[in-house]
Amino acid sequence: MKAQKILLPIIAVLGALVFFSVFIIKEVNQAIVLQFGDPKRIIVEPGLNFKIPFIQNVVYLDKRILNLDTPPAEVIASDQKRLIVDAFARFKIIDPLKFYISVGNERVARSRLATIINSRIRNVLGQQELQTLLSKDRSKQMSLIQEGVNAEAQKFGIEIVDVRIKRADLPQANSDAIYRRMQTEREREAKEFRARGAEMAVTITSTADKEVTVILADAQKKSEIMKGEGDGERNKIFADAFGRDAEFFAFYRAMQAYETALIGGETSLILSPDSEFFKFFGNIKPKSE
Repeated sequence: MKAQKILLPIIAVLGALVFFSVFIIKEVNQAIVLQFGDPKRIIVEPGLNFKIPFIQNVVYLDKRILNLDTPPAEVIASDQKRLIVDAFARFKIIDPLKFYISVGNERVARSRLATIINSRIRNVLGQQELQTLLSKDRSKQMSLIQEGVNAEAQKFGIEIVDVRIKRADLPQANSDAIYRRMQTEREREAKEFRARGAEMAVTITSTADKEVTVILADAQKKSEIMKGEGDGERNKIFADAFGRDAEFFAFYRAMQAYETALIGGETSLILSPDSEFFKFFGNIKPKSE
């Protein structure tokens, strides 16, 4: 019974020592074993590992590729135009010991990297004109940015996998000014188009009026020609008819005279009943009273 009482505390102490001396490295982690704050071992392979309990402790670092969103930075292009650039980077820790000594933890590393990236972006993009920065083809500039950032990041045991610009916008004041300038330019172009349209309308209308006048004159000319030809043909027919039948021609001329004299109700003629004018009316006898 006494032996059991002695063994139980010993087993508990041994269990605690084993518990505090064993640690597991996951696939996504790497670790640094510290002894009183000094690095003693670097472990990059996953598995079960041991440390001295209460004397040594373990700092875990991520082995995966990490994402970093940098705060928006204002860039002044070579033509003195301002631009707000929002970038992001992907990085990984390749030297745990250098990383721990230089920055200590991931939070500090992210802050340092964001500062380096924004500084490099200002340096590279500041040598380009605004039009170049706003174009889609920025591969050369991004390569220069990544090279510069990677050179600085290696001092922290970090490798920069990629650096990209998510968004490049003009400052609000510049955007408003550019919008107003574009609006003014569009209004000027609209006025020019309207003026050209009015000029073309006048030209088209004048041309159409001229063509109408020419067409009407030509039609009038043709009608007069056709009328003259008709009158000539008619006169020819009358001449032929007169030559063949003089009495018919006299009758026709009398009918024309009747038509001319009797059209309208306001003309009064005082003629003798035996006048030559009534030759073709037959025997006309006056009414007896």
